[in-house]
Amino acid sequence: MEASMRFRRTTAILALLAAMGAGPAPAAEPQRGGVVDVATIGEPPTLDPMASTADLVGIVSQHVFETLFTFGKDWQVVPLLAEAMPEITEGGRVYTIRLRQGVTFHDGSGMDSADVLASLKRWETVASRGQQAAKNIASIEAPDPATIRITLKEPYAPLLSLLAFNNAAAVILPAEDMAVPMEKPVGTGPYMLKERKPDQYIQLVRFDGYKPREDAANGYGGARHQYLDEIRFVPVPDPNTRVEGAVAGQFAYADSIPVESAGRLTGGKTEALTLKPFGWPVFVMNTKEGLLSDVKKRRAVLTALNPEDMLIAGFGSTDFYAVDGALYPDGYAWHNTQGVDAYGLGDAQKAAAALQEAGYDGATPLRILTSRQYEFHYKMAEVAAEYLKAAGFQVQLDVVDWATLTQRRQDPKLWDIFISHSPFLPEPSLIGVMQDSSPGWWQSEAKTKALAAFNAESDPAKRAELFGAVQKVFYDEVPAFKVGDFNALAAKSPKLQGFEPAPWPYFWNAWLEK
Repeated sequence: MEASMRFRRTTAILALLAAMGAGPAPAAEPQRGGVVDVATIGEPPTLDPMASTADLVGIVSQHVFETLFTFGKDWQVVPLLAEAMPEITEGGRVYTIRLRQGVTFHDGSGMDSADVLASLKRWETVASRGQQAAKNIASIEAPDPATIRITLKEPYAPLLSLLAFNNAAAVILPAEDMAVPMEKPVGTGPYMLKERKPDQYIQLVRFDGYKPREDAANGYGGARHQYLDEIRFVPVPDPNTRVEGAVAGQFAYADSIPVESAGRLTGGKTEALTLKPFGWPVFVMNTKEGLLSDVKKRRAVLTALNPEDMLIAGFGSTDFYAVDGALYPDGYAWHNTQGVDAYGLGDAQKAAAALQEAGYDGATPLRILTSRQYEFHYKMAEVAAEYLKAAGFQVQLDVVDWATLTQRRQDPKLWDIFISHSPFLPEPSLIGVMQDSSPGWWQSEAKTKALAAFNAESDPAKRAELFGAVQKVFYDEVPAFKVGDFNALAAKSPKLQGFEPAPWPYFWNAWLEK
């Protein structure tokens, strides 16, 4: 019980200056109407939230599509399209989920269990997180139009978090719209797609048939009010252009602002938002094919890299980063120090010896895939390249736009490392490298054994202890390199009211002051 309370308490820190939904109410009443332009880091590779783990896809698509469950302000799982939390029976193996009634899709059809059943079946095959869950699911049934029953092979603690997450997401679609790739972006969300002009904007408009929940707004959960008429997501790949647009008042919200621009976000037309602590930059390694399919070479990479120099390059000031090898920072229930003595060495000589012992030929390029749309990714890549060269690697930096990166990382023949980042997620099994099918394709007997024990346990205190074994395998087998912890910076117009800072910003419940 103590660990459970500690988890709920400490996860409230997650990624926010003010916990989602926990800030003071706006002084004025919300006003209906208006259009907001939201500057994103680029064009999403798809609008199918099942088909991608890219945060950019989730940021846009969460306004259009909804899941059975979502996350509340302190990162507890709460119902969304489900009427309430499931009834869990048979020792944690059977989840009976009652569905909300009167929910309508954007095409005017009503949602029932046939739609949910078809959608979850699609999720099991299309989405990496669905494939992760499918290994543990014995059956999914629709015993009546208002009920879904999921039967597990064994108890599986991450199930509800997987169903709640907004990338590779278990969104509910009309049963007749199961095409892969997605043909019709039709969901139940508060906004619907009106127009998409690639590299110009994605235009969402209010869905007048939307039925919000009756409970109070609660992070991503609760009532979703549609005060805004229209939300336009505008791809702005250049970070400096996002800054200038925010300063000029062009954008109601601008995502992923370079931290060195924090001082410019003043003056009335925009203001800085710091999400603290946000998450961790990560160098994901290709364990399936190529140079780094050899764990000895991956360990040489780990030994070579100096995280502090990389973080200084990416964020400049310790106001925005911390050197930390634990997968969760101190203060989180999942925090432990298993395996972290291998982190932060920055020892080129030791790495060179390990690389020679691993039989590296000195000529095969180590291909690092990165993008300048997240400028800190690129800056860290430049520093990492120098440390890896000093260890004896031939390094090749492949700099592409973010949409191309998310496509290329699906092909194990095209890269050895790709650079990404993630918020600190409420359930460790949501971390990308924990999924066998996620790009990087980390699979091993030790990983399977550690994760199986962790995921089968329902007691929070015991799970926290078991996560130490998972982190130890992470450091033994090096499927990725966690650079450290970082805080994220965004820009918001003072006229945008009712907006709550969040890792994946959402604009229901927000309104424009006139």
